[in-house]
Amino acid sequence: MINKISKGFWKKTARIILRNRIIILLILLGITVFLAMQWKNMRFTFTEANLLPDHHPVNVEYNKFLDTFGEEGNLIIIAVKDSNLFTPENFNEWNKLSKQLQAKPEVDAVISTESLQKLVKNTEKHQFELEPLIKNELKNKAEVDSIKDELFLKLPFYESLLFNKKTHTIRTAIYIDKEIVNTSVRKDFVINDFEPLIDDFEAKTGLDVKVSGMPYIRTLNSQSIIDEISMFIGAALGVTSLIFFFFFRSFRATFISMIVVIIGVMWAFGILGLLHYEITVLTALIPPLIIVIGIPNCIFLINKYQQEVQKHGNQAKSLQRVISNVGNATLMTNITTAAGFATFIITESKLLKEFGIVASLNIFAIFVLSLLIIPIIYSFMPLPKTKHLKHLNTKWINTFVGWMENSVRNHRIAVFIISLIALIGSIIGIYQIRISGSLIEDMPQDAAFFDDIRFFEKEFDGILPVEIMVDTKRKNGVLKLTTLRRMEELETLIKEIPELSDPISVTNLVKYSKQAYYNGNPNYYQLPNNQENTFILSYAKKSANNADLLKSFVDSTGQIARITTFMQDIGTDKMEGIEADLWKKIHKVLPQDRYDVTLTGKALVFMKGTKYLVKNLVMSLALAIFLISLFMAYMFRSFKMIIVSLIPNILPLIITAGMMGFLGIPIKPSTILVFSVAFGISVDDTIHFLAKYRQELTKSHWNIRKSVYNALRETGVSMFYTSIVLFFGFSVFMLSSFGGTKALGGLVSFTLLIAMLANLILLPALLLALERNIANKQVLKKPNIDVLPKSSKE
Repeated sequence: MINKISKGFWKKTARIILRNRIIILLILLGITVFLAMQWKNMRFTFTEANLLPDHHPVNVEYNKFLDTFGEEGNLIIIAVKDSNLFTPENFNEWNKLSKQLQAKPEVDAVISTESLQKLVKNTEKHQFELEPLIKNELKNKAEVDSIKDELFLKLPFYESLLFNKKTHTIRTAIYIDKEIVNTSVRKDFVINDFEPLIDDFEAKTGLDVKVSGMPYIRTLNSQSIIDEISMFIGAALGVTSLIFFFFFRSFRATFISMIVVIIGVMWAFGILGLLHYEITVLTALIPPLIIVIGIPNCIFLINKYQQEVQKHGNQAKSLQRVISNVGNATLMTNITTAAGFATFIITESKLLKEFGIVASLNIFAIFVLSLLIIPIIYSFMPLPKTKHLKHLNTKWINTFVGWMENSVRNHRIAVFIISLIALIGSIIGIYQIRISGSLIEDMPQDAAFFDDIRFFEKEFDGILPVEIMVDTKRKNGVLKLTTLRRMEELETLIKEIPELSDPISVTNLVKYSKQAYYNGNPNYYQLPNNQENTFILSYAKKSANNADLLKSFVDSTGQIARITTFMQDIGTDKMEGIEADLWKKIHKVLPQDRYDVTLTGKALVFMKGTKYLVKNLVMSLALAIFLISLFMAYMFRSFKMIIVSLIPNILPLIITAGMMGFLGIPIKPSTILVFSVAFGISVDDTIHFLAKYRQELTKSHWNIRKSVYNALRETGVSMFYTSIVLFFGFSVFMLSSFGGTKALGGLVSFTLLIAMLANLILLPALLLALERNIANKQVLKKPNIDVLPKSSKE
């Protein structure tokens, strides 16, 4: 009954499409224009991808820190490691650069040698005052050397912040206005103001300026994403059109397919704008993804049209059969592909949820476009010429299909042995996979700013902030000497961890206050004793400047302090070990009954986000397998058939995971996507093959062997065509400068190639080996859905 309804529905659909061609084209044009008008709402992301849901405890703690101390990711750092900096001309230019940056409205503050303030004691007023290190322009080398000596030898407070004492690297800290750090204004400042000033300084002095800091890195990273979108779209169109033309040898067929996918890309951008979603490193992949997934739809539809024309030469009948026969199959395969992406919607990660929604919507949209546009355009054109149909009998394709048939017919044992060896080897490889939660690992490693990141890691022990927030549970509890000593003890323990930089906190300021009290003698850069503390605090309380310095380290009530350290770019395993080590040290020094301590910062938030995401993506993959299993069950009504159909689709995933382990490719947000994406696409081949196989069973009166070989010959060509398009289509992502996107492209391409071989060799071999238990009348006689309805005899 369902089959009759389905066949009737598709025949009616074919009539409606072909009888209302002009109206449908006008509707599609209207939708395209409407969605093109939504492009203005597209926004490129100006914040880091938050992989955790807003209500997650890690996010709650991080937001609590931001509420207390403000945005932490607003620091840009520039540095020079060159002895030629310490000449009067170059040093004055360095200080001039700081003044120019400070003059920009987007800059909140600049801490540099030019603006560096020394804390000095005013005995008459009994208070501390700030005195500039450099009062006038430096005129000779002796003055520069004097400033250099004072900086390196007498001002330990600024060590690690402004200089590396061992290598004499000098740096400047530029604090961007917190109000604009997550807006487009930041991008305009970095591209139009900041970079030209750096370039001008380098041209004048010949010095190499290293630049880092999250606002700068995020800006250039976002720009790289924007630049790559057009590259991906161009590469995907170029590669798929060349392959398509190579297979079909028809400019007309190639042109029609390109029209379909270009409109699909326009819709993809329009849907992003309509939903007001930001373009992130993931959603940027959707337009080229639509091209890669859309072309196989075009291959199936055009191939069927040309086959029908070759059979009887009747255009109207050919177009009607294209819609009624292939439309259903294409719908089913697009549903399974969309399901693979739609499973991301169940994750609580905003980043993945948006990616899943837009990708699944656009996959369905490209199906509708191909089903409507291809038959309608062909209906206005003359029948394909004989030369356009030659590819249907291409010798090398027939040779490939013959090789597959021979493998299934004569080498089934070898197929099973190779599959088993691959499975065992892959399981061994899986145990070698590591999880990576690095903020930096996926960034363009050939970019100049990536080299600068490594420079700062080497010179200043990292750029990824880790924040320890200490709540003393009482007003002004931070400045109690017992608290300061405990904090200093913790900081000493932190210095023992090689992956972390020297921490910065209020203890540094208190030590500096004692040094200033003793007339700047660096030997007194230490915490005061009880007696000294009384005198020093009396000076500090009268000093407005000291209060300004204090607010960077202590909240307004004096109850909560922060300890800031910076972490190197390390793997998740190491990061988790460091976090555990830190907590041990914290609990040892700051008893839980007296202090509430929070450990947060971008590095830790991203690590936790990666772990959370991996867990959610594993769940989404499991859901995709479950949903598609239900779909198979509904189609074939057999648990055994579900198992057989899943084997050639899960085996490629296991092989890919094993390869990742052997090649050292870590599990991270970008690479974990591979499995859901590849599974959703590869299962299409299984559906096509099994549907054709079931159809052949009916024709051959349940001759199983004959049906398997006929199905292999019938579907082999189309499956080979689409798999090659998908392989090279996803391979364009390997052009990316982002490690994650590159890995995604390579791994999906590899997985789909293995999946094609599994579906065309292993699946038929399994059907023949298990024919008595599975492939019988009872299992396949009355399917719920006829994916490939029998061609009518009309």
